[in-house]
Amino acid sequence: MNEGLIPRRYAKALYIVSKERGEDKAMYSLMKNLIGCFVSVPELNDTLNNPYISVADKSALIRTACEHGEKADSLLDDFIRLLVDNKRIGFTRLIAYAFVDIYRKENHIYKVDVESAVPLASQETARLKELISRHLKGGIMEYEMSVNPSLIGGFTVRVGNEKVDASVSNELKQLRLNLISK
Repeated sequence: MNEGLIPRRYAKALYIVSKERGEDKAMYSLMKNLIGCFVSVPELNDTLNNPYISVADKSALIRTACEHGEKADSLLDDFIRLLVDNKRIGFTRLIAYAFVDIYRKENHIYKVDVESAVPLASQETARLKELISRHLKGGIMEYEMSVNPSLIGGFTVRVGNEKVDASVSNELKQLRLNLISK
């Protein structure tokens, strides 16, 4: 079976139902919380796929990971029950990623990853956000800022499949490639 097709179908169904109930924004927040848990605790996915852990414990684990300070509703319970009934609880991580992707596309939300060699000053951040907004011509931007000293200086910006690399390490790499090719 295609592991991409199953999660995508479940995510699409969850998106449609949550939109019909007017709970799509809340579900988006819950799915982002869940993804955050999968990123910070990679063993979570192994736990959901472990046949020796009870379904009730797995369900409680998903619910706790989704809520993360927010109150979930009956739609989340219905969703977890559907996964349990169809023996798809192991796909939870992939479904969460697919749901977030669908929601972002439907609502014109761009995830913008900015990586800089040092923390950017608020003025630099505002200028960068203005340039990115102008480039994307509207929509909503969700920024994730991170620091990577290996860039030496400058920054990289990634939006979907587009990447702008204005780092010193990239300039040095390009210079090295130019020198080697001559």
